[in-house]
Amino acid sequence: MSLILSTFLLVMTMGTQIIFDFNSDSDIKGWSTVDDTVMGGRSESDFTLSPDGYGLFEGRVSLENNGGFSSLRYRFKKIQIDKNGSVVLKLKGDGKKYQFRIKNKSSDYYSYIYNFETSGEWEEIRIPLSDFYPSFRGMKLEMPNFAHSEIEEIGMLIGNKKAENFKLLIDKIEIQ
Repeated sequence: MSLILSTFLLVMTMGTQIIFDFNSDSDIKGWSTVDDTVMGGRSESDFTLSPDGYGLFEGRVSLENNGGFSSLRYRFKKIQIDKNGSVVLKLKGDGKKYQFRIKNKSSDYYSYIYNFETSGEWEEIRIPLSDFYPSFRGMKLEMPNFAHSEIEEIGMLIGNKKAENFKLLIDKIEIQ
């Protein structure tokens, strides 16, 4: 049996679904940034591959002109997930607070979000899917937490109500 097939079978047996595993050959065209400029703000962000092959989300959040956020999105073909599973993020932040966001349907106006703080070191952050709560424009919605068996969009957002530079390196995003 080939090494690739063996690895695939091992991953499927463990119930892990890799959403994105960054490396120096990664095609990141499907990723896009959305900043507060869509509503008149002045924040700026960019998403590239770092020299070491990690996803690099960096920029500056500005509070000018009622701004205050930068975000990153990735839409993909709908995947089936275990709604009792967890999102696992392997990343290196800058000590700041971020949101990880998921959508069952990319057309939904709201996202399910989870706030997390980074340590400034490489870390693995495990988030039970049931801990994601529905939110729209920073307001929690009166709806149940995430309980779906499919997703088709993920994202990151920084919006800590202060002007700040940020830098987040992403190694891998998966569902377990």
